[in-house]
Amino acid sequence: MASSLIPRIASMLTAAALLVAVACQKQNPDPNAADLATLTALPLVAPAPANNPGSPEKIALGRALYWDPVLSGGRDVSCASCHHPANGYADAIDLSIGANGLGLGTARHFRAPNDIPFVKRNSPTVLNSAFNGLNPDGSCNPTTAAMFWDVRAQSLETQSLMPITTMEEMRGHQFTEATALDSVVARLRKIPAYATLFGAAFSDATPITAANIGKAIACFERTLIATDSRFDQYMRGNQAALSTQEVAGLNAFAASGCAKCHSGPMLSDYKTHVLGVADNGKNPTSDAGVNGTYAFRTPSLRNVALTAPYMHDGTLANLQAVLNFYDPGRGAAPSLNPHVSTAQRDPLFPARVTDAQAIIAFLGTLTATTYDRTVPATVPSGLAVGGDIH
Repeated sequence: MASSLIPRIASMLTAAALLVAVACQKQNPDPNAADLATLTALPLVAPAPANNPGSPEKIALGRALYWDPVLSGGRDVSCASCHHPANGYADAIDLSIGANGLGLGTARHFRAPNDIPFVKRNSPTVLNSAFNGLNPDGSCNPTTAAMFWDVRAQSLETQSLMPITTMEEMRGHQFTEATALDSVVARLRKIPAYATLFGAAFSDATPITAANIGKAIACFERTLIATDSRFDQYMRGNQAALSTQEVAGLNAFAASGCAKCHSGPMLSDYKTHVLGVADNGKNPTSDAGVNGTYAFRTPSLRNVALTAPYMHDGTLANLQAVLNFYDPGRGAAPSLNPHVSTAQRDPLFPARVTDAQAIIAFLGTLTATTYDRTVPATVPSGLAVGGDIH
């Protein structure tokens, strides 16, 4: 236990040193000190719920299910279709293409003929989603972790099943929403390799169930963590990990008010905020977010440089566009959405972005390099690995 505290203590000391340096430079108490203090290194291990501890058998099963298009109605889409390691476990396009899609990343398109709509929101990365809901002190309840842009699901176990039942994501027209999970379970029970994998992972009398699909995928996704970014190294005590410009960018990030919402080890408060982002024209109707309020959850900024385009509907192409959106502040910057006035914007909307180039440099330090990019050679169903992505 003592050894597990070392990274956290080092992170706290580094944060304290940074705050002292900033305060000395200004010769005044720093009003952003509290915001900066929440930005700490990630834990090295992702938390798991008590009712779903990880095991090698569950992880192996979850990996197979993640890559196997047998979970989709048309047997053409897997989790990896929109969350692929080649794209930082996101998909590199503004709105995802799920059912009836072909290709990977920016080359993905609908087959013709097509009557499936785009997924109405941008695909967030799966990397570090196991840390969703992480508090500034490093604690987390994985059973209540906020998922999706509208926080309609809590926990990876719950989230992992919802695309299977969603028509434009994985279900297509082959099943109804009510029958999708039972239909997929029936498919899996006919595949001997899955009978073996589920039997090894779960001791239930009937191990192939929808709940166990969710548990296995969640266990696998908890291995998709990236905790060695240069920012993490810096916060663990390696002062040489960040350049002078990147440290200036960290300070500007806080001074601009970004850290009020992009807070904690995951650089997200996991709350919802109204910003006035433009609607994506590919959606037939305006996306009104949580309960029609145009509020959306703060995304994590971990590995953000890998996952353009940005915002809930992918309408901002790059990080410069994101900072341009926030500048010159809550009252002055025009709302890009006709349904949201500047007065309706969240009070935490930044007052002014300072030193944008330094902030972009700092955001680049949040990219980790060592995470699992393994693509299996085969999947138990015998279908194309990842779905129709080639």
